[in-house]
Amino acid sequence: MILHTLLDYDTLRVIWWLLLGVLLIGFAVTDGFDLGVGTLLPFVAREDVERRVVINTIGPIWEGNQVWLVLGGGAIFAAWPHIYAMSFSGFYLAMFAALFALILRPVGFKYRSKRESPRWRSSWDWCLFIGGFVPSLIFGVAIGNVLQGVPFHFTPDMRMIYEGSFLGLLNPFAILCGLVSVAMLVMHGGAWLSVRTDGAVADRARRFATVAAIATIVLYALGGLLVWQWVGGFQWSSPHIANGPSNPLMKTVQSGVAGGWLANYAAHPWTMAAPALGFLGALLALLGLRARWEGLTVIFSGLSIAGIILSVGASMFPFIVPSSTHLPSALTVWDASSSHLTLFIMLVCAIVFVPIILAYTAWVYSVIWGKVRPHDITHGDHAY
Repeated sequence: MILHTLLDYDTLRVIWWLLLGVLLIGFAVTDGFDLGVGTLLPFVAREDVERRVVINTIGPIWEGNQVWLVLGGGAIFAAWPHIYAMSFSGFYLAMFAALFALILRPVGFKYRSKRESPRWRSSWDWCLFIGGFVPSLIFGVAIGNVLQGVPFHFTPDMRMIYEGSFLGLLNPFAILCGLVSVAMLVMHGGAWLSVRTDGAVADRARRFATVAAIATIVLYALGGLLVWQWVGGFQWSSPHIANGPSNPLMKTVQSGVAGGWLANYAAHPWTMAAPALGFLGALLALLGLRARWEGLTVIFSGLSIAGIILSVGASMFPFIVPSSTHLPSALTVWDASSSHLTLFIMLVCAIVFVPIILAYTAWVYSVIWGKVRPHDITHGDHAY
């Protein structure tokens, strides 16, 4: 018996859809507070030592956190090649802007303290702000466009043609989703700083995180209302072939279905746990910030991020990237994956390596855990 036949093709497709969600959540929760801290840097720290304190809360771990971004990109490339082709071609300029902003982070960390000049250091602080804010916004804008459908189509020989423009991505609903992303990551970053710092920096971080938590709840609720009343969903109208070939052109799709993205919640009420977690986590984070629960607050904000991401997946299943200009080209769990054998081999690799990543990540966090104080900066040998 060939080993990969132990799991059905349709089962492997669902498993990799779930793993893609896990990788996205892993990136958003771990690297999310890095992005949030970068966004908050010019506002929660007013003196050079304070800003160095803020930077050193994430300096030893941000590179490890980006492993989840690399894993996510690799998983999309190998497990969902059609989605990789559409995303990295159609969203090319947006992805380039996000990657350019992310590149500013390591450069900022390494070069900021090379000179004593206040102007030099302030310039790098704003670069670190850009490195946090811009990716946070762009990732949310991308999700907003996916929910509305992306203008692309496949030719009969499966060549992907993108028909949109960069400015077309900046529509009102997508910008709202971008603001949700920024708000939830600023909330997460502020919660992280409340744990890792003390004094005036921690107090300012709590104030900004409190505003961000309220904004997350309000903007997320507004986004849900628009998805219900304004953003037309997509529905698969032909018979489902869960273990069929990876050819999206073999189905028919309906668009503009009022409340179409909410149909899964009616069909499977247990999926309501995802948006409920998004709201509840943000509310508990808000309470934790006010009550100074510190460690619990980071957990609550992370749960809110996980719930918000899960709610997108639960709403859209089985769609991953629908097309707004050629409905059959919509990419779904059932027709956008790699081969049966490829998914099985990748699953074996994931079973081996993901626990290793989780183990060394937990070890690193245990080593660096504790508050960063000005004394650690002025007398430390390895401070940024």
